[in-house]
Amino acid sequence: MMPEHQNHVVTTIETIPSETVTASPSLLQRMKKVFNRELLLTLALGQVLSLLICGIGLTSKYLADDYHANTPVFQCFLNYILLFLVYTTTLAVRQGEENLLAILKRRWWKYMILGLIDIEANYLVIKAYQYTTLTSVQLLDCFVIPVVLLLSWFFLLVRYKVLHFVGVGVCLLGMGCMVGADVLVGRQQGLGDHKLLGDLLVLAGATLYGISNVCEEFIVKNLSRVEFLGMMGLFGSFFSGIQLAIMEHKELLKVQWDWQIGLLYIGFSACMFGLYSFMPVVIKRTSATAVNLSLLTADLYSLFCGLFLFQYKFSGLYLLSFFIIILGLVFYSSSSTYVAQDPRVYKQFRNVGNAITDTPTVGPLEPSVTYTSLGQEIEEEPRVRVA
Repeated sequence: MMPEHQNHVVTTIETIPSETVTASPSLLQRMKKVFNRELLLTLALGQVLSLLICGIGLTSKYLADDYHANTPVFQCFLNYILLFLVYTTTLAVRQGEENLLAILKRRWWKYMILGLIDIEANYLVIKAYQYTTLTSVQLLDCFVIPVVLLLSWFFLLVRYKVLHFVGVGVCLLGMGCMVGADVLVGRQQGLGDHKLLGDLLVLAGATLYGISNVCEEFIVKNLSRVEFLGMMGLFGSFFSGIQLAIMEHKELLKVQWDWQIGLLYIGFSACMFGLYSFMPVVIKRTSATAVNLSLLTADLYSLFCGLFLFQYKFSGLYLLSFFIIILGLVFYSSSSTYVAQDPRVYKQFRNVGNAITDTPTVGPLEPSVTYTSLGQEIEEEPRVRVA
């Protein structure tokens, strides 16, 4: 028979593993909660968009540098024509309220303005490369992020948490690290003959991009992706065609056409069409802010390709900046944003002494959330909005 003190020791030893086992699942559950399938899908979708932009940049560089084809309006015109052929014709054959004519009767002037904004945003940023340096374009193009944040706050009523602002700050830090690497390795910075004019063009283009992205988020979440792309194809092809005839017809006549230039134009148009078609899908699942943060890695993909295609110099800061931007995306996407209360709902609940039966019925109320992290995060006391 075993003495009492030995029996006590055995009991103590046997209880230690049980405490360890209970602590481990808690840590694993926290890790799974942050790095869930939706978060990984969010990051992957954003990087697909970045790769498409990388393809657009590479084909544009070959056209401009090797074949002296400076035709940014014509390149955008090809994309709008593809959008018209695919999505505008889809709207034309639809029946009922989603038909092309029915949409034009209700909202034609809004889409006309949005089409002009989208065209000029593309044109201004591309034009800025002729006047300012590559570093200035990379830094000032980030101005689209605060523009999207502010417009989403005031017009879409999106409310952010501290973690979202931390994520944005980390992403911009990664972008600054990449620009610093460009300076250290002496990468070609551009002429910069009229730097102030070029900087103003970038800021104007970034502002228009922000307006376009926020409008796109509203349309794809409240109306439909096909309607947005169909209207962009209709008005974009019309106005870019006019701009092409006025401003770029002489440059187009100078192009020495052959099968290689043709393939580059086809490659550019395919990447641009893929970007326009796929971006509304990602914006609907996330937000315009999350998409623009993801696009910060596009320049890095172009740099990595340039190491092999254009003999760029490599710096470890490029890899560091890439991981910093991805870390910022993880911070931003790991928490959901929410939509502020509609002012009409505030009026219903501002007098807490009123009975619930006196509250007018305005439709079903639901927790107000958006889909920054793809998973709907419902608070214990959810804010409400008019459905």
